[in-house]
Amino acid sequence: MTNTDDKQAVNGLYPRLVVSDGPRAVDFYRSVFGAEEVERYTDPDGRIVHAMLRIGGVPVALKDEADGDPAPTTLGGSPVIIAVDVADPDAVADAMVRGGATVVHPVADHPYGQRGGRLADPFGHMWMVFRTTEDLTPEEIQERTTRMHT
Repeated sequence: MTNTDDKQAVNGLYPRLVVSDGPRAVDFYRSVFGAEEVERYTDPDGRIVHAMLRIGGVPVALKDEADGDPAPTTLGGSPVIIAVDVADPDAVADAMVRGGATVVHPVADHPYGQRGGRLADPFGHMWMVFRTTEDLTPEEIQERTTRMHT
């Protein structure tokens, strides 16, 4: 239980994506997810030091890579997967591929009640796009997941 007077209380949380080409990334997320750019701050060379987007009402920040902040493409990938619940994962995946993303796992129906797939965007970030196809209890999901892995 969190005490409202706790100095460690969380007041907000959002991902901050480091990318190799900030302006192109903003355009990609705008095209694929309908992102709205809320703010953008650049250095004298025009590199993004902070941009705030809204994707489906959720804040997502991004910045160009710089000293101490390497992009996944510089690191050889990222272990973080951003999950996005969308109306049509097939259409979103197609738009991502048209924008330069790579399919990691094609969009398909899954026994745990979702249709979805995983893609790597052109900037090295992993995205799972999905929609729920069945309302299952946690027990049903666990049972189906166990069957998938046996």
